[in-house]
Amino acid sequence: MLFLVGVLVVVVGVALSIALHEIGHLVPAKKFGVKVTQYMVGFGPTIWSRRRGETEYGIKAIPLGGYVRMVGMLPPRKGDAEGQLRTVSTGRFSQMVDQARADSMEEVRPEDRDRVFYKLSPGKKIIVMLGGPLMNLLIAFVLITGVITLYGLPQVAPKVGLISECVPTATPTVQSPHPACAPGDPASPAKAAGFQENDRILAVNGQSITSWDEVSAAIRDNGGKQMAFLVQRGGDEVTVQVVPAKLQRATYNAQGDPITKDGELVLQSMGFMGITPGSELVTKPLAEAPGFVWDRTLDTASIIWRIPEKMVGVAQAAFGSGARDPNGPISVVGVGRIGGEVAALDVPADQGGNWLKIAQLVLLIASLNLALFVFNLIPLLPLDGGHVAGAIWESIKKGWAKLTHRPDPGYVDVAKGLPVAYGMSLVLITMSVLLIYADIVKPISIFG
Repeated sequence: MLFLVGVLVVVVGVALSIALHEIGHLVPAKKFGVKVTQYMVGFGPTIWSRRRGETEYGIKAIPLGGYVRMVGMLPPRKGDAEGQLRTVSTGRFSQMVDQARADSMEEVRPEDRDRVFYKLSPGKKIIVMLGGPLMNLLIAFVLITGVITLYGLPQVAPKVGLISECVPTATPTVQSPHPACAPGDPASPAKAAGFQENDRILAVNGQSITSWDEVSAAIRDNGGKQMAFLVQRGGDEVTVQVVPAKLQRATYNAQGDPITKDGELVLQSMGFMGITPGSELVTKPLAEAPGFVWDRTLDTASIIWRIPEKMVGVAQAAFGSGARDPNGPISVVGVGRIGGEVAALDVPADQGGNWLKIAQLVLLIASLNLALFVFNLIPLLPLDGGHVAGAIWESIKKGWAKLTHRPDPGYVDVAKGLPVAYGMSLVLITMSVLLIYADIVKPISIFG
């Protein structure tokens, strides 16, 4: 039942995100006087619709997107009178463009000649087409800001996380910079001394501790020497005596990569106790929200940039024995499945309980909106970025003509980009089908 609740939350979140994306187009279009005949969430057969004024508002059966139908999206061919289209091409793609242009002009009634999209100034076209993606960015910003300022983010804390079972005595190598425990290896100093998970370290050798870096430095510098740890365990303060082992360990650079010389690891003698840091929720000030969202947006863009490469891995996993990349693309089916897994988690109250699950679901929907924002900025039709690119080019041409005292070059004919749009649509449909299939037969599970 909880799994289904999580799926439902994601479905509603996706539907609302799509609806608000389209409102981002609808409102400025109406504001600038463009006639909008339809506002639809979804594709395919109409489930429900109602007309308000000149616009039909509705919901369709396939929740994989939505659209706002604005009249006059495509301009007439240069040299054609408004409402009079000539068929001058015999090529297959050219005929498809002519037909699309004719279909677009059929929606334009005589009284609507000045209410068509293509007659907007380039600046207004950009505002209308960016309205949708910017709405997704706004949704993501509000959701992420709410989570990090009200609930918080996990942050490394001076407390005990996991405790190693042993002291690995094998020498680190390039292939294995973190040797695993082997039979006969001695128990880790932390385990032998009686450390427990969630022990909060207050002081080391009498020196107060405020960060994990201080704990790590103290252990590293005291290999083979007795140390006294003052820890908070529940409501009590307990002193734990421990002697860290002295081992040869790998060294790392600022990027976290092992340092090597002549193909061998650069080793350093240091203390080892066998504990990893724990984490705790820390709320962030509102002023840090823009930077945090910007970083997540760049991360999302880097993933989307690599989608063609990632899709090869998806196909190999879906039709072969390989595993899915947990950082690879997923479909709405995969997003819904992850939402269900989050809702079904059994999280103890002292580790966040239901609030943790709610925060994770909110961040999941926020991530989806960031992906919609970045993806729609790709400057190819039929994506919003394609129309924005056309408007920018029109602005450049008009500006250059005015600067050089030449005649107005007129509207940029975005209809010439329709063959690219048809090809892009085919690619998007193929990708969607492949991702949905992969998310059914070999889904990504972020919880193992």
